[in-house]
Amino acid sequence: MTLIDTNILLDVFGRDPNWWRWSVARLDDAAQHGPLLINDIIYTETSIRFPDIAEFDGVLADMSITVAPFSRQVAFVAGKAFAAYRGVGGRKDRVLPDFFIGAHAEVERLPLLTRDARRYRTYFPAIELIAPDQREN
Repeated sequence: MTLIDTNILLDVFGRDPNWWRWSVARLDDAAQHGPLLINDIIYTETSIRFPDIAEFDGVLADMSITVAPFSRQVAFVAGKAFAAYRGVGGRKDRVLPDFFIGAHAEVERLPLLTRDARRYRTYFPAIELIAPDQREN
């Protein structure tokens, strides 16, 4: 099983000129090793690309991506990591969803496919990241 971060799906659905090929290839690799998962946060962030829920759910089904809920333990771990981030001067806006995603991967011991590895490496060092090499950025 692999948790797929929002940026990967947005690359694929938006055919990002810089990242589409890399993201598609990594999704294909991850699918060879088991189910592909997203959570409600990733679902919400990605849904903006679609005009209605039926179309979005259909695309996820076609890609064999399952929406996996997260537990209160995940929410608790996300809150603690976010507090640590804020404690060193991190901005309050726009990052809390990343902490839910990182905590989900950590608590459930899921590899995380992402292009935004820096924050995950800092606040969730135990998770396995599938991310571009620095030279690919």
